[in-house]
Amino acid sequence: MAKAIVVTDKGAQGRLLDIDDEEFFENTGGEHPVDLDVLYSSLNFKDGLALLGRPGVVREWPLVPGIDIVGRVTASASDRFEPGDLVVLNGDGIGEHRHGGFATRARVRPDALVPLPNGISPAQAAAIGTAGFTAMIAALALQDNGVLPGAGEVVVTGAAGGVGSVAIALLAGRGYSVVASTGRAEEQGDYLKSLGAARLIDRSVLAEPGRPLQSQTWAGAIDSVGSHTLANLLAQTNYGGTVVACGLAQGGDLPTSVMPFILRSVTLTGANSVEAPLALRERAWTDLAAELDLDALATMTTTIGLDQVLDAADRILAGEVRGRTVVDLSL
Repeated sequence: MAKAIVVTDKGAQGRLLDIDDEEFFENTGGEHPVDLDVLYSSLNFKDGLALLGRPGVVREWPLVPGIDIVGRVTASASDRFEPGDLVVLNGDGIGEHRHGGFATRARVRPDALVPLPNGISPAQAAAIGTAGFTAMIAALALQDNGVLPGAGEVVVTGAAGGVGSVAIALLAGRGYSVVASTGRAEEQGDYLKSLGAARLIDRSVLAEPGRPLQSQTWAGAIDSVGSHTLANLLAQTNYGGTVVACGLAQGGDLPTSVMPFILRSVTLTGANSVEAPLALRERAWTDLAAELDLDALATMTTTIGLDQVLDAADRILAGEVRGRTVVDLSL
C-alpha cells in the first residue's frame, strides 16, 4: 500500500488516499518501467492548479499530481538504473498525464530520469525541482544565445517565485548584473538581494500595455509572466539580446509586433522543462550541482509533509508562497 494524493475526476480537488500501489501503477512506466520509493517531491504553481481541480494541467483521471520526483530505485527494467540508485525526474508528463510525485511510491519511464548528481542531497534536489531545472535551462539559453556576463543588466520577472528565485541565484553566481521584477518589493527586497539581485523594479513598470519599441534597457531577460510583461521586455531588450519565456502568470497572450525582431534582432526563446531531451537534462543538472549556492537554496526553501500539500496549494495560487516548497514523503 502507498499513500497518495489523487485527483479522481475532471474538476475534482485532490484527496489524500491509501492506494494499492501495484494495482494503481500497473499500466504506467512504458516498456522499461523503473519503480521508486519517492523520497521527496515539491509544490509548484502547476501542481496547485492540478490539486485544486483547475483546468489546463491534468489530462487523465484518476491521477497523482506532482511534477517532481526524487526517489530511490526499487526495481528497474531499464539497463540505465538498478535498485538503490538515487534519481531525479522533472516534468516528462508526470503530474499531468502520468502519475507524479505526491505519492510514497511511483513507477516512471526511464527516458527523462537523471541520476542524482554528486554533491546534491535528495532534499536539495527536490528544492531545486522543476523551478530550478527550468531556471537553469533558461540561463543556458541566455548563454547559448550570446548573452554573457558583462553584456548589461538581465531582468528576472516573477522574481520571488520558484523559477525567479533560483534564476537570480544562478545568474548572480555566473557574474550577471541581475534586476528583480516583483510586486512585493517592500516585503521581498532583502530576500531578493540576498539571492544576488543588484536592484529591484516594481512589476507594474512592465505590466501595462506599451509601445512596440522602447528604450533599450536589458541585455536579456527570464520571464515567467507573459502577456504585456513579455511584450514590454521584448520592446526594451538591447540589439541582439535574448528573452527566455517560461511562464504565463499574467497571461498566455503576447500583444507585440515584429519590430523587436526585425529592427533589433531580439531573440525570443522558451524554456520547456516538460519535453526537455535527456542530454539537456543531464547538462542542466550537472551545472546546477556545480554552480548553485546551496546556502541560498536553503534560504528560499520550506519543507512540508504530504498531508499539508492541499492547504499549501491554496497559498501558492494566491501568490502567498515564496521560493521553493519541498514535500517530504517521510513526514
